[in-house]
Amino acid sequence: MNTNNIRRPLSRHALAAALSLLLLPVAAQAGDTGSRWAPTRVFVQLGVAEHASAAVVGAVWDWSWQRDVGWGRLTGYWDISFGRWASDSADRTTSSHAWVTQLGITPVVRLYPRGPGPGWYLEGGIGANVLLPIYRTEDKRFSTSFNFGDHLALGRTFGDRGEHDVAVRFQHFSNAGIKEPNPGEDFLQLRYSHRF
Repeated sequence: MNTNNIRRPLSRHALAAALSLLLLPVAAQAGDTGSRWAPTRVFVQLGVAEHASAAVVGAVWDWSWQRDVGWGRLTGYWDISFGRWASDSADRTTSSHAWVTQLGITPVVRLYPRGPGPGWYLEGGIGANVLLPIYRTEDKRFSTSFNFGDHLALGRTFGDRGEHDVAVRFQHFSNAGIKEPNPGEDFLQLRYSHRF
């Protein structure tokens, strides 16, 4: 597989995703600042898998729910994402790549260990994703457009108001055995999010 063929087009999409990230706060502030429909954070995320790479943008709506537990504080958020995957082509006669569009919604639970300020956290979530067209590579073939995406992450918030957030995530996509074949795909991701 020639990774340069995947990375070149993906870098253009990553740049477009970063530019759209800069415009999201302006769009959110144009409406009612107290609106529950306005996201609390926006993010950009890059990921790599055995057969693909991905650029994802999205928005986060924090929950008002919090719960103190013995080792810290639990809270959570809704995550809505839009991404593009570039993978090696399923057509073995060409050296091209295939594009898949990902749309997802995920409830996420986050744990902040006890200590001053937000700081470090662990989180996990399981959400619903649509992959169009159905994901296929030289070695893998999903059988459904609908897939679950579950992730675990380690991250840190920082800044005067905790407005910056960086996380390393491991995310697995599969249809949970709804239909075969179901090989799944695992991504290692880096996410930056910004709080309004």
